[in-house]
Amino acid sequence: MKLSRLFSKGDFSGFWALLADNLANIVIIAGVCKGVFKMPDEVVFGRIVPGIGVALLAGTAAYAWMAMRLAEREGRDDVTALPYGISTPIMFVYLFGVIGPVYFKTGDPVAAWQCGIAAAFIGGLLEMAGGFVGPWIKRHTPRAGMLGTLAGIAIVWIATIPFAEIMEHPLIGFISLSIILLGLVAGVRLPFGLPAGLAAILDGTAVALATGASKISAAGIGFHPPLLLPADLISGLKLVMNNPAIIAVILPIEIYNFIETMNNVESAEAAGDRYPVRRAQILDGLGTIIGGLFGSPFPTTVYIGHPAYKRLGSRSGYALAVGAVLFLAAGSGLVNFLYGLIPVAAVAPILVFIAMIITAQAYICVKPSHALAVSIALVPHIADLVYKQVSGAISGVGGYAAGLAGTGEAGGFLSGLAAGTVPQALKEHLLSSGGLHLQGLAALSQGAIISGLLWGAVCASLIDCRYAAAAWFSAAAAALAAGGFIHSAAAGLNLASPFFWSYLLMAAFFVVCARLRLKCHLDDFSEMMLGKRKNC
Repeated sequence: MKLSRLFSKGDFSGFWALLADNLANIVIIAGVCKGVFKMPDEVVFGRIVPGIGVALLAGTAAYAWMAMRLAEREGRDDVTALPYGISTPIMFVYLFGVIGPVYFKTGDPVAAWQCGIAAAFIGGLLEMAGGFVGPWIKRHTPRAGMLGTLAGIAIVWIATIPFAEIMEHPLIGFISLSIILLGLVAGVRLPFGLPAGLAAILDGTAVALATGASKISAAGIGFHPPLLLPADLISGLKLVMNNPAIIAVILPIEIYNFIETMNNVESAEAAGDRYPVRRAQILDGLGTIIGGLFGSPFPTTVYIGHPAYKRLGSRSGYALAVGAVLFLAAGSGLVNFLYGLIPVAAVAPILVFIAMIITAQAYICVKPSHALAVSIALVPHIADLVYKQVSGAISGVGGYAAGLAGTGEAGGFLSGLAAGTVPQALKEHLLSSGGLHLQGLAALSQGAIISGLLWGAVCASLIDCRYAAAAWFSAAAAALAAGGFIHSAAAGLNLASPFFWSYLLMAAFFVVCARLRLKCHLDDFSEMMLGKRKNC
């Protein structure tokens, strides 16, 4: 084994980027579990965080091994391992869609955690099952649909939210962002060959310490070895069986998860590293199951952003090192120490850079005429952000007002808002009075990654005059809408869904187009729009 296939100078920058991403998620998990669900330190730092550490070590080691095998097989020294960690969108779903409802129903934080690890265990099995359909989906889905919906996630969750964090702490964030733009976007070599990612974190942390935004504290450091927890898992499985609504949450989100893995593997292939989709999806499922057995209620996945790590010059070592460091940090309490020391605004610019690479790749790595398909795939994700921000604001206002209103009908209405339930009457009022399309935004938000992929695939198929393919994708969307996997708040058969019938009408229309053998009149579209640049 050549050492250059395992480590390179770029692994240093890749290490800090992936470490920051995973560390931020772990810190959020600890904060929500302690602050919102009142879980004791014994559960959070003695069970959940060590379980996450075991899952991350197992997954990063597996993907580092896959990268080294690929490098040996192809005789290359530039193979980059797939980044791996806790899926950020799914993390929030498990927090507030699985753990939260059980906690608020029972008032028992330990039962809520047990239910969470059982849900993760079931979710891991579903992820592995996705490995048997993922390769078929990948072969038959236009790249524009897969990369387009990935770019939507990048713009919304990996760029916009971190950029907002930067703007809320400009003294810290701007200097870190400037270093990232200079060193990673412009490609300028920093003095002494210092990796831009590390320089951004060091400078941001220095400013934070100087301004009092960060602190050095040894509180929370201790020995927390990972433990197998079969009894807690069995208790959690019983709770899940008694709360079947949890299955309705797990099923669509795990479909999202294995499609996300599929898209991220496709992104890696577009960047030059071809990994087997099925193996990646099975490994993701195994990682989630292992984490559940050791106390983690959060699914793991191949991370978005492989092309960015490749551009950094990372090989396999960065992933292996992150897994090892987080495993040790999780078992020693260093997670608390690092969270207090490194401000989020100092690492957020790295996430913005990763999002820039992913979005650029979506347009560069498809044929020019499919740029339109990429663009339409972004829309559900933008709607997802708008809907979550608006409904979150409504929930916050409702929670504040409910505390002032006392009891009675008004108090019940406001308490519903505080729980995140936006009544249909309020949605209609907001539309008529302020032009806020909350109902439509909600529909786009629900299952955004799947619907983004499908709309991008339909559009790409039509551009290529593949009407039958467009009809099949529309029919697939109809089936998913009928099952409540897209455009619905919960899974469950609903043949009365207007989206089911609307997608069926689309499919029928495209079948008619195929039967009529309509001819394309935009064969020179790519040259017209991009080659000759007449419209630029």
